[in-house]
Amino acid sequence: MVEKKEKMSVREKKKMGEIAPWRPADYLQERDRMFRDFSRGGLQELFGMLGPIGPSWMRPWSPWFELPEVREPSTDLVDAGKEYRVHAEIPGVPKENLNITVAARSIEIEGEAKTDIEEEKEGFVRRERAYSRVHRSLAFPEEVVPDKAEATLKDGLLEVRIPKKTPTEVKKHKVAIK
Repeated sequence: MVEKKEKMSVREKKKMGEIAPWRPADYLQERDRMFRDFSRGGLQELFGMLGPIGPSWMRPWSPWFELPEVREPSTDLVDAGKEYRVHAEIPGVPKENLNITVAARSIEIEGEAKTDIEEEKEGFVRRERAYSRVHRSLAFPEEVVPDKAEATLKDGLLEVRIPKKTPTEVKKHKVAIK
């Protein structure tokens, strides 16, 4: 058993909870193991900072290397009796790149924002690109009149007013606190 413990790598000794003195040969064994793992594709274990590795390419895990994804904006649906009001937070998306579709029982909001900055001055060049996409769909509890929908966009807040097909009275009930 003593011979077996002496031939164990530093890694195996650590797994067993045993603290062992470091020897130069341990360094070489560990380096050889790392190269073997690297050649087999075990990069996640070798470099903890690497994210998911796909079959065709690798990318470091970092928010700067994330692929663009579709974001769902925060949205409120308000029943105002005669109409529904949809409020959505869509900062950075210009109204030209916004698409709102209203059906008899639903609304769909889509938009995208692109930024491309190129600045060249003496001693430096600055290039920045950004892309974001938003998508949200909501269902209405009652039928609406899609042709009469109106939308406004101010300071990143979108408001869409859609009249109901048959207006209803908004009932309010005061609740006593116990």
